[in-house]
Amino acid sequence: MVATSQKGETLAQSLKQLDERLEKEIVGFCKHIAGSSQIIAACMSDGCAANPANTKAVAEVLLVIRLFPPRLMNYVKVSEDRNIVVLAVDQWIFERDVDRGFLGEALAGRMIFPYVALISSDYLHSHEITLKKRLILEMLENLILDFPELSNQFLMKPAYFMYEAMLSRIRLFPPMVYNLHTYGESETQVDMSRVLHGYLEALKGLEKEKLIVLSKGYVQISRDFTDKARGQTTRFMNLLKSGQRTMFTSLLSLFPKTMDLLSQDRAFSLKSPVVFERDSRDALRVEDPQKYLYLPTASGLVPLSSRIDIETYARKALGADERTKVEIHQIGGILNDVFLVRVLDKEKLERKIVAKRFRDWSSFKWFPLTLWSVGTRSFAVRGRPRLEKEIAINQFLYSKGFGVPRILHASPNDRLVFMEFVEGRNMSEIVKKTSEVKSPREMKKDLTLIGRVGRTFAKVHALGVALGDTKPENVMIGKNSEIIIMDFEQASKGGDKVWDVAEFLYYAGHDLPPLVEAGKVELIAKAFVGGYLKGGGDVKTVQRAGNPKYTKVFSIFTLPHVMLAISNVCRKADKLEA
Repeated sequence: MVATSQKGETLAQSLKQLDERLEKEIVGFCKHIAGSSQIIAACMSDGCAANPANTKAVAEVLLVIRLFPPRLMNYVKVSEDRNIVVLAVDQWIFERDVDRGFLGEALAGRMIFPYVALISSDYLHSHEITLKKRLILEMLENLILDFPELSNQFLMKPAYFMYEAMLSRIRLFPPMVYNLHTYGESETQVDMSRVLHGYLEALKGLEKEKLIVLSKGYVQISRDFTDKARGQTTRFMNLLKSGQRTMFTSLLSLFPKTMDLLSQDRAFSLKSPVVFERDSRDALRVEDPQKYLYLPTASGLVPLSSRIDIETYARKALGADERTKVEIHQIGGILNDVFLVRVLDKEKLERKIVAKRFRDWSSFKWFPLTLWSVGTRSFAVRGRPRLEKEIAINQFLYSKGFGVPRILHASPNDRLVFMEFVEGRNMSEIVKKTSEVKSPREMKKDLTLIGRVGRTFAKVHALGVALGDTKPENVMIGKNSEIIIMDFEQASKGGDKVWDVAEFLYYAGHDLPPLVEAGKVELIAKAFVGGYLKGGGDVKTVQRAGNPKYTKVFSIFTLPHVMLAISNVCRKADKLEA
């Protein structure tokens, strides 16, 4: 027992020394970068600081410098303890990003997540409060615009603002989830109490300004603020900020997060694509903000995350009585909430369905896609029209013999659709596997499946239907090897068929590992294009998918050499046809 205690003390002392050595090295590197200029402040992500023993994690540092000539610059240092990435920024730019989102909080957003102050903690704390006050007001404005009649009745816990701010950014740039975890033999979530404390201070300041009311631990929007926030100007400004936030956050965060990916061990690297494929809060380990947003009722406070309606419809759709246990688990969704509903009957037979609730895009979480696709593609944004598209196109394709998840029940008033659960393999997984296998026989088998997907798309297009959202994850290979298409909320008759081809191919490129060979990318693209043409698809449709009009939309998250290989295959589709 004594020996174990001594080992523990020795380990703790070693970690402390490592922590001090790392901090000293980072501060020294920051001074080297600043040169003769004055350092105003420096901080690092708490995900790294909370686990100094993991030398594979990248130390991501924000450095604020007075009168910094380059204005904004990334610096990298490879040391014995770990890789260090420093984002150095001029004080003027940083403070404008805090005050008004000058760069979409790509810099100030570091203080939304847990961080450790290395230099000038008072300066950082002051600006953290300023930032959080502004973000809280924006979130309240969005609530007012989303719920004009109910917003004044909402009661919110302060944690709502903390998780909403984090989750909105993780949705826009999923690798930011690293800021919430430490990495070692197991992943652990960092302490959120310091982050929440900043929101508590910000809320007290807003109460003094009579913009909110604080009572018994809850936040309520004042009537004056509600009246002021209603209007098209507020909606447009918040929409614009969301676009800026995504663009700058993606650009300024991509390099350090890529370094982090390459630095982690292989076990985590293999897991990470699963984490980022879907916005599952369980996978990301970020709490649902709506758990802290309540509506007063006669029976008490009901959180907006309540799933009672889903269970009611699930019992109806599955024919389950009150004694039958119904299990509901969230399985994904960015624009929509998607749930897996399970029932175990008396014979111990499990029945599963999927419930999908259609939300409006009025909170603009996916506005960046619309921004990037201006001139290329328009999107249905309201919940009701998207639900109607889902039902109408699904049933139309089913009537024509296509494999789709059958709709079991629908409630347009509640924006709910229940459909059968599809067993099988996801095409996104198959695309990844195709790039990794070495056996020609195994690769041929996977390429054949990809070709069959191309033929299926061509047959759908022959009916005058454009699917609208053709990411590989929306195509399944069923238990009997049948092609099953899902997600029709952006589908339409007479829509853009070129978009369907482009989205499948370039998203497939996004699913491929960073160091994939161009030859394998071409094989995958040729398999899909070949199948599409054999299925009767128009060669001009494929060729247009290689044009800049479409490649510009996907180049933000698909690597350049992958984009080039795919677009070349599309432009030369007439040779494949021959």
